[in-house]
Amino acid sequence: MTGSMRHMYQLMGRDMSEELLLGLGAGVGFIYWQRTGQLPFLGGRANTGRPKEEGLEPLAGRRTGVVVTRHATSSARTAQSALVADLSVGTPAMLQVDMGLLPYFDFPVEYHFGGHVVAVVGYDEPGRTVLVCDRDTTLHPVSLESLAAARGSRFQPFPPKHASWTFDFTHQRAPRPDEVWEAISEGAKAMLEPPISNLGIRGIRKTAAMLPRWPSLLGVELLPDACFNSYLMIDAIGGTGGGLFRTMYAQFLDEAAAITGDPALPALAAEFRVAGDRWQEVADLFRTAHRSTDPAGPLSEIPRLLRSIADLEEAAWADLRALGRA
Repeated sequence: MTGSMRHMYQLMGRDMSEELLLGLGAGVGFIYWQRTGQLPFLGGRANTGRPKEEGLEPLAGRRTGVVVTRHATSSARTAQSALVADLSVGTPAMLQVDMGLLPYFDFPVEYHFGGHVVAVVGYDEPGRTVLVCDRDTTLHPVSLESLAAARGSRFQPFPPKHASWTFDFTHQRAPRPDEVWEAISEGAKAMLEPPISNLGIRGIRKTAAMLPRWPSLLGVELLPDACFNSYLMIDAIGGTGGGLFRTMYAQFLDEAAAITGDPALPALAAEFRVAGDRWQEVADLFRTAHRSTDPAGPLSEIPRLLRSIADLEEAAWADLRALGRA
């Protein structure tokens, strides 16, 4: 998400780091979710635009003087027409897609994640092909048909609904120190005072408690898929920068120190790098479990790590909140 948002800033000549956009949008958190009949989901994004949330994109935009507006439609034809019209006049687009349906990824056919976002930067009308800019530096040619399938995917838990974003950079500017502190305080509050036990620090501890039940709840067929999905949601391959966005948040705190002049922030950035390393250990265990003939073995090592992460992050977020109130 923030990678594609940064692409949009770059394409308009308004470069800003992905880490700064992530932090300004209060985009780091935690969620554990499992619905009947679906694989469990864990993720590190926050402020995703649920009810009563502004959403990362418009919030990060507002704090950098950019008006970011989300659009969605049930009509694939309407979505495609709007995209082609923008690209035809040289305006790039940011789109929500199911990354499992993008042809340049080598995921299992049953894998779907509709919360992925890409930038589309060019259109070849004769070939009916667009150029997609994703997390890497390669431009990926994708047919309009494949892109429409990825935009219109109905797979849960995040069907894209042909969502897109427009950007007005007329008044773009650098973020103010008070806006940086607001963003830090919002992230800390969400992690320390979640409304339900599936979110924030409570959610990390709930995941630790639920993992031992996965083998019996999911069975031998679904358990490897759940492990693979969880690995992707933590690892850099899933767009988190590695370590469930914690490494990126550490970089944001270093940039925040430069903006605010607060000398305490670099030490807290180091704490989040430690958290990111531990999350990466969790990701590696999920990957090992996915590949194992006995996934329950590697899974049994994860709850201990999750409890240590919860303790570490609880202290770090509390320190950040205290700094914001000083």
